[in-house]
Amino acid sequence: MPEAYIVEAVRTAGGRRGGRLAGVHPVDLAATSLDAVMERSGLEAKAVDDVVMGCVSQGGEQAMQVGRNAVLASKHLGEGVPAVTIDRQCGSSQQAIQFAAQAVMSGTQDVVIAAGVESMSRVPMGSTAMFHMKEGLGNYKSPGLEEKYPGIQWSQFMGAEMIAQKHGFSKDDLDRFALSSHQKAIEATKSGAFEAEIVGVEIETAEGEECHTVDEGIRFDATLEGIAGVKLLSPEGKITAASSSQICDGSSAVLVVSEQALKDYGLTPLARIHNLTVTAGDPVIMLEEPLFATERALQRAGMSINDIDLYEVNEAFAPVPLAWLKHLDADPAKLNVNGGAIALGHPLGASGTKLMATLVHALKARGKKYGLQTMCEGGGVANVTIVEAL
Repeated sequence: MPEAYIVEAVRTAGGRRGGRLAGVHPVDLAATSLDAVMERSGLEAKAVDDVVMGCVSQGGEQAMQVGRNAVLASKHLGEGVPAVTIDRQCGSSQQAIQFAAQAVMSGTQDVVIAAGVESMSRVPMGSTAMFHMKEGLGNYKSPGLEEKYPGIQWSQFMGAEMIAQKHGFSKDDLDRFALSSHQKAIEATKSGAFEAEIVGVEIETAEGEECHTVDEGIRFDATLEGIAGVKLLSPEGKITAASSSQICDGSSAVLVVSEQALKDYGLTPLARIHNLTVTAGDPVIMLEEPLFATERALQRAGMSINDIDLYEVNEAFAPVPLAWLKHLDADPAKLNVNGGAIALGHPLGASGTKLMATLVHALKARGKKYGLQTMCEGGGVANVTIVEAL
């Protein structure tokens, strides 16, 4: 079977809700990452067969096919490059990578950009459903779905609380994990570990035009006492905003190509895509599926967790990566080595390609071979992608 290779992988630095990226239209934010992979690869637009863009809240400024609009707004692509926008909830742009890889591995395409965008400041999370409900335009939960899941309101927050309870994590466990996310992100930022993956975004500030290159969500003064003092989201629960992923604005992109494209365009690969897996399970506890998806991915790849050098497990809520570590008996020292979404933010549709950018550059920087990325997703779905650094 033909192979698929990652040649470039970039992301913007995250912006907090209402923060430094809030003034940037999501179409232009997405175009920034698309242009970066084009500039870094040296490819011309005519070489690109397709763009697959992940985006969760496809309404307002992210409506009307945001992927195609980002292509049209870019400096280096344009009218001749097709695009599609997909929604697999938090795994949208990880699925974009997998669709891109499948296109290349099938032999039908040679150069595909997988990308993602989410401006959670400008298109608030859940607004695409809430707006229609408030306007009396219907509810996403159909009569058939209600019959199967009577009275259940899908809630990632409640799913995370269920995971914490099921796997026996205390609030202190969650708070300590949250602190470690900030500590690792601080070290990565100060050491320059993110420089290879971050593409700057030109923004307007009160002081004038600046280039945004540092993740805004990192709390450089984070302490366990400060995190522990944050109010519980539920009086009976264990999770706080401090042990949850941050609402975030951002975009990201990964250039996926065939072996023939490597030769034709003189490209140097960062990694080879080794395994593509997606599974689904309980939609109520919802966020636990990465545990089982990872088991299946490793089995299909003929690998064990000990064969993997680095893991990126999205920090939607602290119980998710903690349960993943426990279930798989994985090495905590290999997990989210540059911090995760608790510190860096979780820009929904952009997080899949964002995490891949961090993973492949971390593998290269450390001289490691295999990396595994997984995301918990709304509806009880999870993607797993295994890559081999080259």
